[in-house]
Amino acid sequence: MSLLITDIGSLVTNDPALGSGPLGLLTDAAVVVEGSTVSWVGPAAAAPAADTVFDAAGRALLPGFVDSHAHLVFAGDRTAEFNARMSGQAYTAGGIRTTVAATRAASDAQLEAGLTRFIREALRQGTTTIECKSGYGLTVEDEARALRIAAAHTPETTYLGAHVVAPEYAEDPAGYVDLVTGEMLDVCAPHARWVDVFCEKGAFDGDQARAILTAGAARGLTPRVHANQLSYGPGVQLAVELGAASADHCTHLTDEDVSALASSSTVATLLPGAEFSTRAPYPDARRLLDAGATVALSTDCNPGSSFTSSMAFCIAVAVREMGMTPDEALLAATLGGAQALRRTDVGRITPGARADLLLLDAPSHVHLAYRPGVPLTAAVWRAGVQEL
Repeated sequence: MSLLITDIGSLVTNDPALGSGPLGLLTDAAVVVEGSTVSWVGPAAAAPAADTVFDAAGRALLPGFVDSHAHLVFAGDRTAEFNARMSGQAYTAGGIRTTVAATRAASDAQLEAGLTRFIREALRQGTTTIECKSGYGLTVEDEARALRIAAAHTPETTYLGAHVVAPEYAEDPAGYVDLVTGEMLDVCAPHARWVDVFCEKGAFDGDQARAILTAGAARGLTPRVHANQLSYGPGVQLAVELGAASADHCTHLTDEDVSALASSSTVATLLPGAEFSTRAPYPDARRLLDAGATVALSTDCNPGSSFTSSMAFCIAVAVREMGMTPDEALLAATLGGAQALRRTDVGRITPGARADLLLLDAPSHVHLAYRPGVPLTAAVWRAGVQEL
């Protein structure tokens, strides 16, 4: 079955060869979908016939958002922690352990129900590709079940046994690193595509992070790194050195860090929801973009420091607080996220790409930043199927 989406007022293809500027913008456009993929893009007046027709009524059509950093398999609630922090208490990495206790106590059914709720919530807001990490179990069994549950709903699963040191190993962090690089990795690797580590004071230092990432790479997992969120540190340099797909957070960067990212294939994934929710300084996206680094935006959806599943919200914050233009922020939330996941089939609307599409109830993608907090999703297609 084929679908023609026509009378598109503004079409973002993310292919400069198809339209104007980096977004490859087309006006008065149409898209044809064959099965799960895009088969044709061009002027509405030249569109081929299709089995069914959808009238976009002059609205904007974008690639579905690609959220390349999320923590969705967890249980419990940290409202009290957020309330305390907003009343003056500083955020530290140790808050993760609160969720660990609740997650360990939850059943598989409870964890899966939470995961599917958040994926559906994100889909309603235009996210059609989402990554999901483990990291709230910190035992061999709990990390493995988190990844098994996640893998049933997304191919983008990340082994994050190295989120923080498990409470049982508080006095023996070296022993925990041995577990993460040994038995836990053995059980988790079959259910994961990526390996990640929180390289930060209060979590894992540079040497520990290197051991964890290289062990994961030896098992066929591609590295990604929680890097330089709370302070300056070795995370970004380590990510670049090891060829990580992304260095995530990138809040505290030296000139050398920026240069390393700009001269590498490692994507700088920025997570403005974390800074918004912790009243921390925002990463300087303008500095990274001007240096030539590839930038992605993601939600970092998690119960402790960024409890949002809204990529549109992150776009608005990035434009207002991080020096990005609306075009740059949208590109980072779509094509940038795809690059952070090393995907070429999503984050764009081009012939051969997966038909992941977001129709806005607005004439332009700029409304994502221009009208923050307003529900603008009119329709969503994922792999050619209309989900909303």
